[in-house]
This record gives sequence, structure tokens and C-alpha cells, in this order.
Amino acid sequence: MKINLSGHHVDVTDSVKEHINEKFSKIASHFPTLISLDVNLSLVHNKHNVELRTTYEGGRISASGNDPVMYPAIAIAAKKLDAALKHRKGLLKANLHTKPETTAPDIAHEKVQEMNLK
Repeated sequence: MKINLSGHHVDVTDSVKEHINEKFSKIASHFPTLISLDVNLSLVHNKHNVELRTTYEGGRISASGNDPVMYPAIAIAAKKLDAALKHRKGLLKANLHTKPETTAPDIAHEKVQEMNLK
């Protein structure tokens, strides 16, 4: 998975890059069809904001996290992204199964036809 990392009022150092690669390696192993992940780090009013965007199986998924410290903000955003990807995967899996058809109206109709209502 390719991670596109950008910073706004934040210095993106090697340790930040390593931390982000470490956090998202688990997500990359659970969802191997992910091609890229856009990570935007920003600092606004002494609060670190992390915005994540990716495309999974045709659906655009985004997550964000904020905290006064950068590393917990990254962890919060990663947890939210993992939950959103699991939800999307569950929706896709649920649509693959055939839904049972109800037969109650047909049976009721047959029973009414058999009855002598005269």
C-alpha cells in the first residue's frame, strides 16, 4: 500500500513516517486490495488533526482524528479507518448472500382457495 503523506504547519520527519507506516501496516495486511492511502497532518489552534482518505472496493472511505499530541491523533484516526473499512467489507459480504424469500402469502392464498366459504 502506498501512503501519500503531507503536512500543513507540521514537520514530517522520518520518525513520523515510520510511525505512520507501522500503524497502517496492520490495515494493509487485513485489506490487501487497498492501493493507496492519503494522510494529511495539520496543526490548528494547538491541536493536531489527522485526515485519512482511501478507496476500498469502489467506495470512498475517510476518517479523521485530533488530539493535542500528534501520535495519539494518528492512533485515533487509524482506529476509525479500520472500523470504517470493516464496516464496508461487511456490507459487501452481506450483499453476496441470497436472501430468503417469504412464502407465507402464497400459502395463505392456497388455504383460502381450499376453504368452502359458501
